Amino acid sequence: MKNYDVIVIGGGQSALACGYFLRRTELHYTLLDDQAQSGGAWLHAWDSLTLFSPSQFSSLPGWLMPESAERFPSRSETIEYLGAYEKKYMIPVKRSTKVIAVNKIDKGFNLQTSDGEYHAKVVISATGTWSAPFVPIVEGQKLFQGAQLHSSVYQKPDIFKDKKVLIIGGGNSGAQLLAEISKVAQTEWSTLENPTFLPDDVDGRVLFDTATTMYHAQKEGKPIDPNLYNLSSIVMVPSVVEARKRNVLHSKGRINSIFSTGVQWESGETEKFDAIVWCTGFRYATHHLENLGITDPNGRIETIGTRVDAVSGLWLVGYGNWTGFASATLIGVGRSAKNTVNEIKEYLASTK
Repeated sequence: MKNYDVIVIGGGQSALACGYFLRRTELHYTLLDDQAQSGGAWLHAWDSLTLFSPSQFSSLPGWLMPESAERFPSRSETIEYLGAYEKKYMIPVKRSTKVIAVNKIDKGFNLQTSDGEYHAKVVISATGTWSAPFVPIVEGQKLFQGAQLHSSVYQKPDIFKDKKVLIIGGGNSGAQLLAEISKVAQTEWSTLENPTFLPDDVDGRVLFDTATTMYHAQKEGKPIDPNLYNLSSIVMVPSVVEARKRNVLHSKGRINSIFSTGVQWESGETEKFDAIVWCTGFRYATHHLENLGITDPNGRIETIGTRVDAVSGLWLVGYGNWTGFASATLIGVGRSAKNTVNEIKEYLASTK
């Protein structure tokens, strides 16, 4: 059995941020990553995906991301940065090691993995959302004879060349995939609500400042300024700006049902499609914690900050604002990781 003070489950940006602060302690720790190389969820993102912020505002603690060749860092640049960050700080990662289940024992946790059993006094789960794609249940969707895929497995538009494709989902992924698939295929866009778009000059840095202002207002019990940007609006990255010029950023609304060769729209109109792309988001990738009996149907777990109150010795980092403000972002996860490691040091000192 492999014994550690702290095991971090995950190898992406949140896990690396935790590793950065753990390396400053005397704790014996490691990261267990089910991927064969560094890069986390970015390894599986579509080829054209970019960050929303310039590189100087998209960095993990300790080291700024190198300047990008474009306005926003590309997928390949982000993967390269994460790999270089891991090497720079000599963060110990065990690759291709999938954590199957985490069990509470008297003095910590037993982890069942593809590499055998591990033991830790403390566990940090930092697995994000990418491995838990969400597709809503729609009447008739199993009858559809064309291709169906989720944005989590989409890579490039070539497979849809000269086909008719329905993109479902009104967020940034829906807009971005619509933008590039519409260059090679006939497309329609289905969203629950009419999509809204941010001004062209608003990027992730501005949104982070906006979210910070809203966070502090809520914390202090003050009203939210109605003039602040809507954080759920679509960011006008270059590909979406270009799609607007081609006049393709129009939603046809909701669908009622799916049949073998297409869909029925809310209006009652039926329309045939060769493929459906689901850009409908993710749940939380916490399957490995289900044995503990603390996950809800979406994979969410009640926390106080990042600490799980119901199970002593367990922390969650990087899943969203419920595990720390802006903790699912490169620029925001550092604060959550630092606070988490400080809490762990206190916890382990108190249990000696």
